[in-house]
Amino acid sequence: MGNRLSKIYTRTGDKGTTGLGNGSRIDKDSLRIEAIGTVDELNSIIGMVIAYDIPEDIEIVLSNIQHNLFDLGGELSIPEYTSVTEIHVEGLETVLDELNQVLPPLKDFILPAGGYATATCHMARAVCRRAERRLVSLSKEETINAITISYLNRLSDLLFVIARILVRHENSSEVLWYPDKGLQE
Repeated sequence: MGNRLSKIYTRTGDKGTTGLGNGSRIDKDSLRIEAIGTVDELNSIIGMVIAYDIPEDIEIVLSNIQHNLFDLGGELSIPEYTSVTEIHVEGLETVLDELNQVLPPLKDFILPAGGYATATCHMARAVCRRAERRLVSLSKEETINAITISYLNRLSDLLFVIARILVRHENSSEVLWYPDKGLQE
């Protein structure tokens, strides 16, 4: 890779376009760039979760996911290129099943709350859902790897389970949702 990123600014995007990995240029507000940006935002929020004091096994899982998300962003930046496969989805399912086994069954909905790591993980889950929606929108306009949508769908489930683990790690408790408990007139 060498000095591939030795110059950070290029001025090539000053007119509202950006370059894709295949050398083509597209508008910065295109569905493809919106999807890439949302995946990048998700990756950054996962980095925030890792910055907290979290269990080492969860840190390893999230770090691996960050690498996968970078691959997914790369795939989106090169139309017709594929790097995310069914194996990635199956990997998430395996971890999801393992982590969910140690948790008590949910009987009620929970609010996205808890300590800092927990709340940040819930934020990552919400952004993951948005990234999934962006890929669905993009798939209606262009051909993309359908597995990427499945990957993000499974990842949002995994982030929910990780948030449930983190709330316990932070010696906090899940905040149950009670219908009609909000502000009343």
